[in-house]
Amino acid sequence: MNVDNVEIAEGVVFPDTGDGERWVAGAVVVDDRGRAFAQRRSATRKVFPNCWDIVGGHVEEGETMLQALAREVHEETGWTLTAVVAELYRLDWDPGDGSTRREVDYLVRVDGDLSAPVLEADKHTESMWVDDSRLHLLCDSRDPGDYFITDIVRLGLEAARART
Repeated sequence: MNVDNVEIAEGVVFPDTGDGERWVAGAVVVDDRGRAFAQRRSATRKVFPNCWDIVGGHVEEGETMLQALAREVHEETGWTLTAVVAELYRLDWDPGDGSTRREVDYLVRVDGDLSAPVLEADKHTESMWVDDSRLHLLCDSRDPGDYFITDIVRLGLEAARART
């Protein structure tokens, strides 16, 4: 995926994803009304089935973090990544398979029809836009220890507000 035209904000540094670790790229998309995009994972997903999530996924072999962000945004929504505005969150997690994932989440800007995301039919069943008053909706179908998605979205909303 070509990322030559993606604007990278000052201070954003991408990790070396060729280090043998399992990396995950996450993207918080915030619209011009101050709402963050979320999508529900399908019931057939091995990790976090039926849970709300941000756009993102595993960095594939030979990909940089930026390339993975651009690919995942396009695959999961049909939108095009135009800017990486800020790094929001880093965490290491294990979904129970004994393989730690190293996740980095970013506030991003995209181009495309934000009112009509093209969801991956086999991976996501619905989407919604959330603001601070709707953050609690992201907590369904999760173990209380897995609410870090709410923290990531909250950080994205705060970072977006700080830049307007």
